[in-house]
This record gives sequence, C-alpha cells and structure tokens, in this order.
Amino acid sequence: MHPLSFDAVLVRLGAAVLVGALIGLDRQIRNKPAGLRTIALVSLGSAVFVMTALEGATVDSASRVIQGIVTGVGFLGAGSIVHGRTEESVHGLTTAASIWLAAALGLACGLAYWPIVAAGCGFGVAILALEPIDHWLKGRVR
Repeated sequence: MHPLSFDAVLVRLGAAVLVGALIGLDRQIRNKPAGLRTIALVSLGSAVFVMTALEGATVDSASRVIQGIVTGVGFLGAGSIVHGRTEESVHGLTTAASIWLAAALGLACGLAYWPIVAAGCGFGVAILALEPIDHWLKGRVR
C-alpha cells in the first residue's frame, strides 16, 4: 500500500472529527454523559487507528485493528450505561450506541468510504433527532 498524502490524511481525519462532532452535538444538547468532544474523539481515534494499520501493513492486520476498535468501543459505551433501581430505568443506551456509531464512522473515514460516511452520519443524526417522538410514544404507552 502506498503512503497517504498529507492532504488525504487531513481530509480523512477532518471528516472523522466532523461526523463524530455532529453525532456528539445531539448528545451535548441533551446533556448526556458523552457529548460533542468525547464522541468526536472516538471517531477521530478510530480513523487514526485504521489509517495507521493501513499504512504499513496488510489487509489482515487492518482487519485485526478494526476488530479491536469494535471491542474497545463496546467497553467505552458500556461505561455510559447506568442501571436504575428497576429494569425499566436503564439510561445511556442511546449514548452508548452513538459512541459505537461514531467509531464505525471514524473507521469509514479512515478507509475513505465516503458514501458510507455520508449515509451513516445522516441516518444517525436523523435517528437521534427522533427523541421527542420517542418520548411522546413512551408517554402514550404508559
């Protein structure tokens, strides 16, 4: 694999920060445990890991890095989940899923899979914007 140009590195890492920040902005506005900076850093870190693996290695080693990121981010997301006194009072699941999505988008940025980045970020932000509808539906069920 040939080395990436400085411009290509900046575009990929900048895109990772941007998509992570877009997802994190929703979490920040809603005062969730992981906000704009945290989720942008997860996305950026994922892009750095996968780009580093691609630079001096084989597809097999890049695959192992991706597997490690998915596992590691799972632990990070689990830390944002808080159990209340009852089974119905679990908080942080959407934030954990947002962290997971940001990592996936960071990986896609690092690999320069731009259609996946655009569609994944668009769908993710749209899903997060559904929170008022989610609250309304929960209120109707109770």
